[in-house]
Amino acid sequence: MADTVELFTSIGLSEQKAKETLKNGALSSTLRDAIVQAQNVLGTSGVDKTIGTLLYSMASRLKDTKRLEFLSINIAQRKISSELQLAAALEFLKSHPQDPISQSDFDEACGVGIVITPEQIEDAVESVIKKHKEQLLKERYRFNIGLLMGEARSALKWADGKVIKNEVDMQVLHLLGPKTEADLEKKPKPQKAKVAENDVKNQEMSVNGDVGFGETKSLMEQLRGEALKFHKPGENFTTEGYVVTPNTMNLLKKHLEFTGGQIRTRFPPEPNGILHIGHAKAINFNFGYAKANNGICFLRYDDTNPEKEEEKYFTAIKDMVEWLGYTPYDVTHASDHFQKLYDLAVDLIRRGHAYVCHQKGEELKGHNVPPSPWRDRPIEESLVLFERMKKGLFAEGEATLRMKMVMEDGKMDPVAYRIKYTPHHRTGDEWCIYPTYDYTHCLCDSIENITHSLCTKEFQARRSSYYWLCNALDLYCPVQWEYGRLNLTYTVVSKRKIIKLVETGVVRDWDDPRLFTLTALRRRGFPPEAINNFCARVGVTVSQTTTEPHLLEACVRDVLNESAPRAMAVLEPLKVTITNLPENAKSDVRVPDFPANEAKGSHTVPFTRTIFIEQSDFREVMEKGYKRLTPEQPVGLRHAGYVISVQKIIKVRLGDSEGKVAELEVTCCSSETAEKPKAFIHWVSKPLACEVRLYEKLFLHKHPEDPSEVPNGFLSDINPHSLEVIRNALVDTSVKTAKVFDKFQFERVGYFSLDPDSTANKLIFNRTVTLKEDPGKI
Repeated sequence: MADTVELFTSIGLSEQKAKETLKNGALSSTLRDAIVQAQNVLGTSGVDKTIGTLLYSMASRLKDTKRLEFLSINIAQRKISSELQLAAALEFLKSHPQDPISQSDFDEACGVGIVITPEQIEDAVESVIKKHKEQLLKERYRFNIGLLMGEARSALKWADGKVIKNEVDMQVLHLLGPKTEADLEKKPKPQKAKVAENDVKNQEMSVNGDVGFGETKSLMEQLRGEALKFHKPGENFTTEGYVVTPNTMNLLKKHLEFTGGQIRTRFPPEPNGILHIGHAKAINFNFGYAKANNGICFLRYDDTNPEKEEEKYFTAIKDMVEWLGYTPYDVTHASDHFQKLYDLAVDLIRRGHAYVCHQKGEELKGHNVPPSPWRDRPIEESLVLFERMKKGLFAEGEATLRMKMVMEDGKMDPVAYRIKYTPHHRTGDEWCIYPTYDYTHCLCDSIENITHSLCTKEFQARRSSYYWLCNALDLYCPVQWEYGRLNLTYTVVSKRKIIKLVETGVVRDWDDPRLFTLTALRRRGFPPEAINNFCARVGVTVSQTTTEPHLLEACVRDVLNESAPRAMAVLEPLKVTITNLPENAKSDVRVPDFPANEAKGSHTVPFTRTIFIEQSDFREVMEKGYKRLTPEQPVGLRHAGYVISVQKIIKVRLGDSEGKVAELEVTCCSSETAEKPKAFIHWVSKPLACEVRLYEKLFLHKHPEDPSEVPNGFLSDINPHSLEVIRNALVDTSVKTAKVFDKFQFERVGYFSLDPDSTANKLIFNRTVTLKEDPGKI
């Protein structure tokens, strides 16, 4: 095992990642064989990190391992040298299952040997910009830059997307100049013409998940629209599929007398895990529908499984509901009604609708289960046995109470009560029998006089049993309405799978910022308003929706652009000494908190003889198209009013190499007298040391739970670069009083939030999102 870990770390994997990979037998075997094949080609030169990353990516995605040697050799020979080429190679092999493989056809399909020069990229981008120049000059930075990117990439299929993006940004900046205040102003929304009331109603009823971002109605507008097609309180019987009994109208009358015709909903989570992004839609739908229509919403914990429930989950769920901006009308528990539910179960037996069964759990699983031999036992006998179950006279699994009904999915006689000798979080040892979801849910809705039981689409198969049970007990019956779940790509939200990620050390806990639990999103810095806006953009749909994370990130940027004050931070510092300033020179530089609206405030940062800039903002050798600092090219310092020029480069020797640039000596002059520089860069002076954590997608594939995409299971699909920790970043002093979860825009870097791990001695920032979507990301 130690040898294999050493082998994996030799190609660039961290020790932790190597050990995680080793836990997946199939993946580690494939990766080991790939490395050996590559080593046979490379000999003593060994496998470097670039080749190693491609081998790992190939091993985790290759389904047909008989092509492993062929692909490993092509990677080792650097014929396949990018993720883009690897994706093309895997697609080629998938579409050519027969041997032998034509190397020439393979090379052509994968762009082998094609070298895209910087000049080609520059010429292609220049051609695209020339084509759209008139519109660009007219619309300036409101122009869809993605169009330029797309056309340039079409012209240069095998070019690096990031390089194209940089070239587009530079040429657009050269054409338009820096953004003006007018460019930064929000584009005014077009005035809508007045429409008739009936037209408004029709628009509101046509809400769906495909609405464009610019056209999306607010969540409240959508939920008020939903009210037009939902039943009115007391008119439950008008709903398709609702079962009317001789006593229905009398029960509805009593219900209306109690509620006064008010809409009543509930959000009913199980307190055995942390809420995730899908629950955000459920929270918005339940609480939002009630709020939009002057109703009330309960937070009701479905605490019927004491084996998995913990106090931390009760607390976290309520915290997240309130964090999203909703206040429950009341917090209730299924356990509040345990005695009532038991009494109703006794009544159900007396009415001949339930019986005590002794079939084992494994006998009840699956479909087409044969009828229970105890289905027709006498009522009195079931009553006695159910009482014995309550008194603890049976072992776990020895007896259950089952309801005499067939569900829509063909499941026969679902279990209503089972035996569990586990103390309950709230009721202690009072009970040793606990009701199931199928029994509890609709009865709690009835007891709390819920008008609209809103649930996700998978519960549609339980709608008939919901109505059956209320009617079998002659109780008020609410109406169940289903809506589509919200799913995201590149993630898992299953409690069992998240626990697996925690137990294997892939993530730290339920609030690891790479997850899409609500606690994780809060820790990463996602504002609750952005999550609610995202739910509105997805729309109130009845169909299942699977959405890309970048749509959620776009909502986050929209909110943070307006709410996160600016600061300057340098992630990879390079020391710069301004030699024509005195040793003790110090001045204060005013930095606007929101450059687009300076009336919202500002802060000052020190400016001294010694500053720090990003290493990437300096190049020793001038390259075509590079706009920042070089020995031949000065650069402006943001907000400082100075332009600096390099006078001397100081290096630290590393063995026999020329050495690494450790410091620059520069001179400065006023930006008012100097020739206008091609770029302005950020900087820090007398900064605070901080740690910065950069996050990428946790999984390599869109659907890590899909065996056709990830045959070796979701644990084999972990992105080895999902977390990068920069321990010696620098940030300006404006953030020194920041509190946990405070959010900032680090200029030119991204949006960041202060992590709870921060101490008085060291601040730790999580990158929430980049300043704009990076099409080059995994």
